[in-house]
Amino acid sequence: MQTGLNWKRVLMMLPAVLFFAFFALIPLVTAVYYSGLSWNGIGPSQWVGVQNWTSVFQDGTAGHAILLTVEIMVLSWIFQTPLSLLIGVFLAGEQKHRAVFGVFYFVPLLFSAVAIGVTWENILMPGYGLLDSLLQSVGIGSGEENWLGNSRIALVVLAMLIAWQFIPFHSLLYQGGAKQIPDSLYEAAKIDGANPWTTFFSITLPQLKYTIITSSILILTGSLTYFDLIYVTTEGGPGNSTTILPMDMYKEAFLDQSIGRGSVLAIILAVAGVVLSLVILRFSRFTQMESQLEGV
Repeated sequence: MQTGLNWKRVLMMLPAVLFFAFFALIPLVTAVYYSGLSWNGIGPSQWVGVQNWTSVFQDGTAGHAILLTVEIMVLSWIFQTPLSLLIGVFLAGEQKHRAVFGVFYFVPLLFSAVAIGVTWENILMPGYGLLDSLLQSVGIGSGEENWLGNSRIALVVLAMLIAWQFIPFHSLLYQGGAKQIPDSLYEAAKIDGANPWTTFFSITLPQLKYTIITSSILILTGSLTYFDLIYVTTEGGPGNSTTILPMDMYKEAFLDQSIGRGSVLAIILAVAGVVLSLVILRFSRFTQMESQLEGV
């Protein structure tokens, strides 16, 4: 039995530990320190303790931003998960034409969020945007719909744009998961006379359980980081109708020059992401890593 410190393991872990320390722990500790300062980022700072924390929640903007963040998380999951699952399972088939379709499905992954935002902003532009022109040509709408300027629908529209950007990535996850399902399961179902719907819900969907969990964690935690697309298209407007936490953090820290309040929101984002991931892993039993192929 080997005793003492295993230096080989320590050396192998060291790069990952240093990377995590420099890019996660140190920035987080720094944000905690900044959250207690009254500072505009340039001039002298003053220690104010928990004053930034109390003021952030007293003015109501943070609570509204948190509510909008939860809404965008739910909408993102609803829009992305079913379509990603169906596309991924479809692309996992052996037919050659599915591989050709896959090339077009993955095109949005090649573009930056800024390029996507500028493109869709022009497509959705009221009056002369492509979408309004197409709808008007088939007798739908007046051609003047302000998709991103209507506070009632702007957040939903943004969730759709985000889904358009990230569905290809999650489809790739489901495609990989579907390809790992043993053919013997489908052959047995075919012998038993199962139809495609029964096969999908009885075999494919259960076998993709952990892929669904992984994809859901990425969607929900990723919703806590949406900024660039929202900044390019709406800048958090109209009003504050699309000002989710990352956008609120940007406004507080850089537009209002309140580094302390911005740091408070940054800490809330970090803690929310960690807690959300742990909760999903805990209740999904993902960490137990039981085999889904037992008995196959």
